[in-house]
Parts: sequence; C-alpha cells; structure tokens
Amino acid sequence: MKVLMLTPYLPYPPSEGGQLRSYKLIKLLSKHHAITLVCFSRQHNTPDQVNHMRKFCRKVIVIKRGKTWTIKNVLRTGFSPYPFLVSIYNSSGIKDVLKSEILQGNYDLIHAEMSYTLPYLPKTQIPIILVEQTIMSRIFGHQARTDKRLWFRPFMAIDVIKMRFWEQHFWRRVDRVVTVSTEDAAIIQKIIPGLQVDVVPNGVGEDMSNLPRKIHHNFTILYMGNYKWIQNWEAAELLATSVFPIIKKALPQAKLVIAGQSPTHDVKLLSGSDVEIRELADSDFAGVVNSYLKSGLFIAPMYAPGGTRLKILAAMAAMMPVVTTPIGSEGYGAIDGESILIGNSPTDIAQKAIAVLKDGKLYEKIAKNARILVDTRFSWEPISEKLESIYKEIVYAKKS
Repeated sequence: MKVLMLTPYLPYPPSEGGQLRSYKLIKLLSKHHAITLVCFSRQHNTPDQVNHMRKFCRKVIVIKRGKTWTIKNVLRTGFSPYPFLVSIYNSSGIKDVLKSEILQGNYDLIHAEMSYTLPYLPKTQIPIILVEQTIMSRIFGHQARTDKRLWFRPFMAIDVIKMRFWEQHFWRRVDRVVTVSTEDAAIIQKIIPGLQVDVVPNGVGEDMSNLPRKIHHNFTILYMGNYKWIQNWEAAELLATSVFPIIKKALPQAKLVIAGQSPTHDVKLLSGSDVEIRELADSDFAGVVNSYLKSGLFIAPMYAPGGTRLKILAAMAAMMPVVTTPIGSEGYGAIDGESILIGNSPTDIAQKAIAVLKDGKLYEKIAKNARILVDTRFSWEPISEKLESIYKEIVYAKKS
C-alpha cells in the first residue's frame, strides 16, 4: 500500500510524544507499506535528522516552518477564519507541493496527524485517516480559562472557538477519525453522534522498552516533560509550589527533579536547594532513561486534558509508581490503588505520594502492576497492526 503521511513535525529525534508515536509507527509500517512522509521542520532540525527518516520512508518532503510568534502570524490569524495553530504552519507553496505529490504519487491512503494540518491538504478522492493525538481545543480551552495573563484570555477564547469549528469540520470530512484514548473518542462521538472513531493507543518509548524489572524505591520525585506545552509547565509549577512542600515536610529526605526539554524561564525559577531543574537535549535519550531509573516516584499534577501521556507510560515501564490526577490517568485503563495512584487536588496528590513512599508493599504492588499493564497493552507492534487493519478497511471500502 502507498501511504502519504502528513505530520506537523519531523518525527526524528522523537523527543515529544507525537514525534515518538509517528517515529515508531513509521518504522513498523514501512516494513509492509511504501511511506511518503510530508512533514514540517523546525529551525533546530538538521539534514542528518531528515536523512534518518529516509531509512524508513520511500520519500521525505520537508516543509520549513518559521517562528511561531511573529507579527505576520498574529495578523494572519486575526483576519483569517483559521486559528493561530493553523496559521503558524502556513508556508509559501505548501498547497502546491501537496497537490503535485498527490497527483503524481498514485497513493492508496492519506494519513494525517492532527486536524490542524488538514487545511493545507487539497481536495482529493484518496481516502483520509485523521489521527487526533489529543483534542487541541480542550488543551487551549483550558489555557483560555486559566492563563495568568488576564488580558490574553479573551483572545485565546476566540481562537478556541475557531479551533473547535475546524476540528468538527474535518472530523466529518475525513473517512476515519482515530484517537489515542477511549476518553477522547467518547468526546468526539458525543459531539458528532454516530461518527465512527477508532482508538489506536500510544505505546511506551523505544528507549523505555525492555527495561530491567527492578524495584528502585528512593525519595527522589520526578516530573518529565517538554515545557513548550501548557500542561507541562503548569504541572511543574504545581508540583514544585503546592505538592512538593507538603511531601518535604513529611519526608525531609525527599528531593524533586523537574526534567525535560525547553524549560521556560518560569520553570527554571522553580530551582531550589531540593529542587533540580534538569534540562535535557532533544536527542539525550540516555539522560531521559537515566532520570527515570534513578528516581523513586513520578508525580504528574496534570489538569490540562487530552490524549495519553507517554511520560506516564515511561514511568510505569521503569517500575516507578505514578501519582497523578483523574485527567492525567486518562487513556491507560490503570486502576487507582492497583496500578496507579490518583488524587484530585495538590493536597490529595501529596498525601498519596507520602503514603506510597512510606509503604514498601504498596510501592511494590503499584510498580509491578503498572509494568504488567505496559507490557501487555502498550507495546508498539500490536498498536501498529491495529492501525494497519484500519488502513486496509478504509482502502478496501473505498475501492468497493
């Protein structure tokens, strides 16, 4: 099967959840299908990273994406029906590039990651599968309600209205919608009753698979993320200012590590005598793995909704108990008190963390059950096979 895959990023290096998902699936799908990758690159992407993807793809077409916050993007959004998230991907000739490739490529299927890439796709009779790794209007809707810049909230709210309109437009237009969690699928089906939505979950990261089955109880608390995203900088701030001080009072030996890519100025200011801000390069996979294996507890006070968090799957794979919110636990099928610990408020989360760090039997139970959950439900091979079966179903239905 010839597949045109459209992604809003270069999948390599897989430093973010979306990149990891696309990278793993392309590697596996390319064993049976001819993949042409059309992707948007960032300024930090290198020719070597592009060439790496050519190992798996029949063809790689790179569209350079400029800076996000420019006057041109802001004005384009203000005078356009599209939200800011679409405007920042605008590039000279992008529609012509896609139109030419579709006309010449003789493709069986178009696979688009995220609905905000679809405005640049020309009309075509080729079946389209849309994968919503998360519902972006939910994330930005959360930001519109909680952003500290009160003057910014009305502009965000208008943008979210645009976002919701176009999400629903493309959900209706494509041949199949896929989400990564049953929660997101249920939300889409509630908005558009009768729409078929398949769930193809995320898997554990490549460097986190096949880790040793070893309990490593200690009092180092970890949070990992890419701090370009609101859910990560919000979680880091809540953890350092509202959760960790309660834990520290009960367990004086506790330490906190906030690790990951692109920490913001505000995140860096959270550093203190017992709080380490550990900045990791996009390609520092060893640093990521090491952070998980040397920590004793993963806490994710996440309140921005959507998708599944690969960071939590990674912690489970590393046999480190996870304490999070109901929203943070979405998409795993993990059971509170068995394979995960769930608290509603920062105080609840802190109390759960203290309890599991003090109770060795509970700690071991959560760690072992979480590892079993990851091993049985979140490996990439069966995930790839499920996506491949949807490919075949859509293509054969179109031909018949």
